[in-house]
Formats: sequence, C-alpha cells, structure tokens
Amino acid sequence: MSAAITPEHEELLVKALKGDRPSLIALLEQLGPVVRLKIEHKITPPWNAMLDADDVMQVTYMEVVTRLATFKSGGANGFLAWVTRMAENNLIDAVRALESSRRPGPSKRVSPASPDDSSDVFLQFIAGTSATPSRVVAKDEAGRILEHALKQLPPDYEKVVRLYDLEGKSITEVAAALGRSEGATWMLRARAHDRLREGLGGEGRFFSTPA
Repeated sequence: MSAAITPEHEELLVKALKGDRPSLIALLEQLGPVVRLKIEHKITPPWNAMLDADDVMQVTYMEVVTRLATFKSGGANGFLAWVTRMAENNLIDAVRALESSRRPGPSKRVSPASPDDSSDVFLQFIAGTSATPSRVVAKDEAGRILEHALKQLPPDYEKVVRLYDLEGKSITEVAAALGRSEGATWMLRARAHDRLREGLGGEGRFFSTPA
C-alpha cells in the first residue's frame, strides 16, 4: 500500500497543526494504514509472537498526538515520513528491549540500596551518569524533582516508569497492569525515558562529577 497524498491530506494537516484534533485523527486514519503496513513487514520471528504492528501503531499515535508541535515542515508527505520514522524507532526500541530481556546477565534497571534511594538512582540512570547529585539538587530533593517530571508525562508513560523502574515490578506484571503486550510496554518505557530526559533538561542541570 502506498499513500497518494491529496489536497485533502494537506488541508487536514494544516488544521491539525492549528490544534484541530478531529482533523489530526482523520489524517491518521487515512495515512496510518500505510505506516502500519511498512512496520508489519519488519516484525519477523521470533518477535512477531510477542509484538505486532498494532502495538507499534498505538504507541506511535500517542507520540504523534503529544508531539505534533515538534513537526516542522514538509507538508503531508513530510508528515507521513515523520510518522513512519517514529513508528520505526518504536519498533527498534521494542526489539532491542525484548532481545535484552532474553539475554542472561544483570538487568539494566534501577537497583537502589533502599526504596528511599530509588528517585536519586533513577535520576542518575536517566542522565546516563555515575555522578553524584549536585548542590543544585540535594538528595532529598530528587523525589520532588522526579515526581514533578513524572506528572508531566502521558499517563501510561508515568505508570510504566513508576511500576517498572521505581517499584521493581517485572515487565510481565507491568504489561498486565497497562493492558498491553510486553513489546508495547517496552516501547512505552523507552519513550517515557526520552521525555524525562527532555523534561529534566540534561545531566548538567542536576548532577556534577566529583572533584
């Protein structure tokens, strides 16, 4: 299936970019199947037993709705390419996470010494650093900072971080709580981490390397 971009698509995009939600939904209903077909062919065994194109598209649609303001230009063709890249990135993240979850060895997740340390350790994990909390953010402030950042996320993003990263539940338990597949849950977690990094403003704002 290929997309023949029409004046209707262009008109819907213009309205959507002005904040008209029905126009965005209509545009996705028309162009989404094109993206889905491209993604479907890329989900190969054994991952197609744990992940399907609908999982990828659900997370992608959520990203489109919440990040439409970041789409800059290119008209409807550019919009289609933007959504396709987003879906492909979601699929890549899901497959990587599924591969990692099947490998033996330590899990890439927060391992605080105690529950009280989880916010601090998770902030370091998100920043990708082993630095210590800076004077700007004392250890007892980490919980408040993270709590504020989590509240800015879409509900499913917030929930996957709280359950998996902070409470230590298994991906199977988190997927059940969200009513999604494990593959979709890994995608949600990857996007949630991206949003947190953006919202927290980068490593330099919160952490300093010990002298």
